[in-house]
Amino acid sequence: MEDCVFCKIVRGDIPAHRVYEDEMFIAFLDIHPHAPGHVQVIPKAHYRWIWDVPSFGEYFAVVRKLARAQQKAFETEWILQRSVGDEVPHAHVWVFPGNARGAKDAFEENAEKIRQALA
Repeated sequence: MEDCVFCKIVRGDIPAHRVYEDEMFIAFLDIHPHAPGHVQVIPKAHYRWIWDVPSFGEYFAVVRKLARAQQKAFETEWILQRSVGDEVPHAHVWVFPGNARGAKDAFEENAEKIRQALA
């Protein structure tokens, strides 16, 4: 969709701190984080709800991969997820450490921690 903010991020029209990308999905830091390392995991194709994503199992395998990386990067077992979907009309899952220490707005540092944990 032309006016969807997440589609604009996928196209590269809007910059984002990307931490993961494959053929179907990307994950990037939320610009209003609830915790250090708070990411949005979205399909590259536009779907309104997560339930509409045809490769639902693969989608949540990526969500799990990001959650495990956050556990390692932020030294915590407690990872939260949220998938309400009313903020942006594009399927998305929030994934964030529930008790991570550090600055929520240290975007590049937090992104790098996640990238390193994924490597």
